[in-house]
Amino acid sequence: MIAVLTWQRLRDLKWSKFQDAADGWGEASNRADAARDRVSNEMTNQLAKSQKGEAATAALGRLKRLDQNFEYIYTECGLVRTTLNSLAFELSGAQRRLKDALEDAATLKFTVQADGSVSYPAGGENIIDGKELPGGSTNGSSMGTPYGPSLGASSGAPPLTNPNPNHGKAQAIADRILRAVNEAQDIDSRFSKTLGRLKAAPGLTVDTKTWTDAAADAAAVRGVADDYLRDGIPEDKSPAERKAWWTSLTQEQREEYLAVYPNEIGNLDGIPSDARDTANRDNLQLLIGKLEGQDGEKAQAQLAGLKSIDEQLRAEPEPGVPRMYLLGIGDEGLGRAIVSFGNPDASKNVSAYVPGLGTSLDADFAKNDVKRARDTAIGAMRYDESSAAIVWLGYDAPQLPAEKLIDNAGVMFERDGKVGAVAYNDFMAGISATNQNSDPHVTAVGHSYGSFTVGQAAQRDGGIPGADDIVLLGSPGTGADSAEDLGVGKGHVYVGAADNDPVTMLPSEDESSALGAGVAGGASAGASLGLVGGPIGGIVGGVAGGVVGGIAGYLSSEDESQLWFGTDPAHEDFGAKRFQVADGPRPFIDGEGPTPAHSDYFNPDKDAESARNIAKIVAGRGNNISTEEPR
Repeated sequence: MIAVLTWQRLRDLKWSKFQDAADGWGEASNRADAARDRVSNEMTNQLAKSQKGEAATAALGRLKRLDQNFEYIYTECGLVRTTLNSLAFELSGAQRRLKDALEDAATLKFTVQADGSVSYPAGGENIIDGKELPGGSTNGSSMGTPYGPSLGASSGAPPLTNPNPNHGKAQAIADRILRAVNEAQDIDSRFSKTLGRLKAAPGLTVDTKTWTDAAADAAAVRGVADDYLRDGIPEDKSPAERKAWWTSLTQEQREEYLAVYPNEIGNLDGIPSDARDTANRDNLQLLIGKLEGQDGEKAQAQLAGLKSIDEQLRAEPEPGVPRMYLLGIGDEGLGRAIVSFGNPDASKNVSAYVPGLGTSLDADFAKNDVKRARDTAIGAMRYDESSAAIVWLGYDAPQLPAEKLIDNAGVMFERDGKVGAVAYNDFMAGISATNQNSDPHVTAVGHSYGSFTVGQAAQRDGGIPGADDIVLLGSPGTGADSAEDLGVGKGHVYVGAADNDPVTMLPSEDESSALGAGVAGGASAGASLGLVGGPIGGIVGGVAGGVVGGIAGYLSSEDESQLWFGTDPAHEDFGAKRFQVADGPRPFIDGEGPTPAHSDYFNPDKDAESARNIAKIVAGRGNNISTEEPR
């Protein structure tokens, strides 16, 4: 815009020119996006399949760099487009308010002077001599407004009130003119700074520093685009209402939301999976750039997890492995990540697995928990190709130190699961809203502490939205007394509990206090040895050691049906279907750490029977599983 803004220039401003420019940047963004897709989905994949050798490897490296270049262009051009559209939106509002004031002045036959002052005619009556009061002129006042100095208000003591009734009307109009002009000047200043940020460094290298800068660019654009876009996002609506909102948007509006608010759109339950995946893939790069500049332990752990997920998303597709969708990603709390293998909107069978104790967004999650969803999807597709499997890390799982677990876990553990249950149900409601099948088959899967979270979700009013079956694996209990309490009918609650999985034999909270010194000593040893098995081993190891150390006390407990969180899902009193799983290695004794059997349920290489039964249930073939007697 121009250096000095007058009301005449604001009146005559063609703000639609900014929209025209925005359209051009949008076209550039879309072309970069299309080029990125072609490089990734056509050129790179075809070359990887058809060519081998050093030349092919070098060419693939160049194509991947080109892919990143196009992705950066897509992101930055999209930000410029939204900034220009936001500028036009805000200027149109200031111009509209100015024109309203000018129209009111014309109606009253007032004259707006070049300096913004308003002249008014004679009017009213002098109370002393009865003569008509003379006309005059008044300047706008910035007093009480947020838009800076007046165009021409006099300094010094405030003037006395003019008895001419036209004076007050003229003053109000002059104030409105001043406010509109100062508002436009403020808009110009804010957007000029933001647009000035949106420029790339010289060269064609898109590296971590580039994405760090892009993350700051996106934050700057969000800072000026709230009125234009942010306020329209229906965060306080139901997933079904959000789906309807997204459907109602134009393609251009969707592109702008994806470019400027990828975090909000990508993590909004009810938005279709294709859109969430697009938003989250872009947000993933911004998050990596953001965390690269941080040195804390949490940031570095999350960064490792994000980079691993990014590598998997960019990897060449393997035959028989469904496409990977990123349905959620974030760095809040201990991190958020929702990954699906297969499109949950198009698939008839959809499962959503909740991981448990010690899980957070890190390299371990990206390696192990993501693989569990992958294995489940591959297994289910053998029975029904229309199947998708999700790992849902949409909550903060407990992360207590192992040595404090037995003493302090009760209240803390329940809180985390109950909070997670609310978020899980919102996600599942979103799956129901966006699935394109008339009657999809939905399975809720909980492993370890995740089974408690699923159990809590199932016991909320209305149960888990859309759920037909529930699978509980390595469960320390759900907080329910019976499978009937989980809302899908006890015939649709399935339990996998390995005989050598100590987590499925945890004593109840009351009983644990009676285990005495044996438990404490065992827990301490288990915690130390458990660290060899990674985060889960380190935390669960304390419990495993506690169970081993105090096993005699546990076996002599009065009610063996009770676990830490209520009735043992594998016990006959619970009433669920227990399916066959391998006994698994014994804690410590077989040399694989404190809880090896606890981690094998999904793994077709280590427990083929369990993985096969899970796949059958997810594919809607629960009647064909192999079963075993409850405890």
